Amino acid sequence: MEPAAGARIWTVEAFTGRRPAGAGDLSVETHGIAPIPEQDRYGRPGRMFTVWFAPQITMTGVFTGTLAITLGLGLWLGLAAVAIGTIIGSLPVAYLCTWGPRTGTAQLPNSRMAFGPLVVLPGVLQWLSSIAWDGLVGLFGGEALALLLGIPFWLAVLIVLSAQGIVGFFGYEVIHRVQAVLTVVLFATFLTLAIKLITGHQINTPATAEGADLAGSFVLMVSISLSLAISWSTYAADFSRYLPATTPPRRVFGFTFAGLVGAYLFVQGIGIAGASLLGNQTAEGVRTVMGGGLLGVIALLAITLASIGSSAMNDYSGSLALQTIGVRVRRPLSALVVTAAAFTLITWLHASDTATRFTDVLLLVDYWIPAFVAIVIIDWLPRIRGRATLDPTVEHTDRRDAVAAVVAFLLAYAASVPFMNTTLWHGPVAVAWHGADLAYFVNFAAAALLYGGWRLLGPTRA
Repeated sequence: MEPAAGARIWTVEAFTGRRPAGAGDLSVETHGIAPIPEQDRYGRPGRMFTVWFAPQITMTGVFTGTLAITLGLGLWLGLAAVAIGTIIGSLPVAYLCTWGPRTGTAQLPNSRMAFGPLVVLPGVLQWLSSIAWDGLVGLFGGEALALLLGIPFWLAVLIVLSAQGIVGFFGYEVIHRVQAVLTVVLFATFLTLAIKLITGHQINTPATAEGADLAGSFVLMVSISLSLAISWSTYAADFSRYLPATTPPRRVFGFTFAGLVGAYLFVQGIGIAGASLLGNQTAEGVRTVMGGGLLGVIALLAITLASIGSSAMNDYSGSLALQTIGVRVRRPLSALVVTAAAFTLITWLHASDTATRFTDVLLLVDYWIPAFVAIVIIDWLPRIRGRATLDPTVEHTDRRDAVAAVVAFLLAYAASVPFMNTTLWHGPVAVAWHGADLAYFVNFAAAALLYGGWRLLGPTRA
């Protein structure tokens, strides 16, 4: 047995630093992945609702909803697919969020208990995923600001990235405060958009796909919606790690789950209802629905703010991922690295065929996450049994278990490849099943069977 991933990682000076003293302390958080001492914890579980609700009220979610109509599902089947995918994808995020107060540590550092020093693999993937999500979200923020100010798209993107970089630079407490404000502002704006759609346009779109093609499209839409929600799994404890250890896990779970599900159903429902008006021209479509004028300006400003708020969380978690893999850079500076790297991806997404490129990135960026979830939960359950909290700095990781985790992780991904369906790769099973993408489910099941079997039947641990 050996300390998880090398105990020295927790004492690196660059990974500690200044922490917010309490709610309202908006100074720069320089503290990184080292656990938050119990005496420095603060906050109530209710703030998990706003920190998970506001980041989902973006045009990324709206645009995802429009894909249900593009796939031929129609209004009601589209809503059903979105609901199923969102609920399934939100469950692991809400559960993993309960780990924050129980360890005082962010999600990727917590996963060192399962992966040991080999956490570098999911750490690098998480860092790249943070950049990809900056692109998926920042695309619409840049479009909205360009329309609002009448400036070139590339300049608008730079402004949006700079603003989100500042929020990510300041860190945990500023992010929580920004999301609390945006929850009210964005809900009011998007509710107005929803009312305009319902009262002024035909929304009951019938299904255009039939038979096996309809079934395949339904499964694909479930996976697309699931991918949105489950993508936060590798971030979950990042935004709950300052909560006191005495915080009831069920309340953390409940507020997180409510925030995610409520927000995603809301915005994807708007996308499904307004698909004919939104589609590829999402920002312009919103301004049209709002009738231009002052409401149109407010809507474009809200889209921009939503992009900044959501992407700031990507920058924050990306900075923690970079530290987790051993890069000794202060957290605020590493957050800016993620922000800068997103610019190229956003311009590529905007260049042509946005819908196809968006869908491909959305699916491909998260195919590995269900296996990660299965492995870290299987490792966690025997550790936490009989204990209210645990200290990851003194937990041990058997070298063989760490290797088994990575092997299961890679084999699970390989097993899911035939089930993937993107324009970059059409898996043979997905093709045979009329486009149904079951890769997320296969990825989770394969990792659970492989790693769970190893932990159950493998060598006895001292």
